[in-house]
This record gives sequence, structure tokens and C-alpha cells, in this order.
Amino acid sequence: MLERSYGRIVNIASIAGKEGNPNASAYSTSKAAVIGMTKSLGKELAKTKVTVNCVTPAAVRTAIFQQMSQQHIDFMLSKIPMARFGEVEEVAALIAWIASEECSFTTAAVFDVSGGRATY
Repeated sequence: MLERSYGRIVNIASIAGKEGNPNASAYSTSKAAVIGMTKSLGKELAKTKVTVNCVTPAAVRTAIFQQMSQQHIDFMLSKIPMARFGEVEEVAALIAWIASEECSFTTAAVFDVSGGRATY
């Protein structure tokens, strides 16, 4: 990317990396590390035309839901003010924009796709 003087790096973390999830300390920690790496690398490459950004989705309904108890699914939903789970297409649309040439003045940023889920 540096040789070509152009590139887009889009990392995927989780809202858990910003606020931590109960009973998921390893998961939350690993996602926080991805966020930290994004911010550091984005700043390191800021004077190049390579951008580095991160997407932090809240719960998005995927096949992994089949492995979860209804109680856990209900708990996750209770944290989302929009009262629904994200859709894969919504996350993909944001990623497509971040990876585009139009997103040329944004680097080291973290984009929530959370339905309003608060981070503290």
C-alpha cells in the first residue's frame, strides 16, 4: 500500500472493545486491542494515503445466534435503544464507504454500528 501510495485498512472489532461485556473479558480485551492498533497505525500512516479505521458493531443477527440462549439474546437486545439487532448489510455498507476513495480524510477512527448502544 505504501509503495502504491494508496490503501484502505478496515478493522472489525466490537462495541465490547469500548465498554466491556460481562462474562467476556478475553473477547472484550481482544477487541479493545484491535481498536488501539487501529488508532496507532492510523496515526502512523496519517501522512500517507493509507487510512486505517475500525468498525465496532453491537449485536448483529448472524448464524452465531443459534449457539446462544434466548436469555442471552434478550439481554443483548435490552442494551440496544433501537430495540433491534443490526443487519449484516448495514455493517457492510459502512465498511464499503470506509474502504472507498470518498473516505479520504478519516483515519484512526472508530465507527459504531450499535443502534444507539451507549459506551461509557
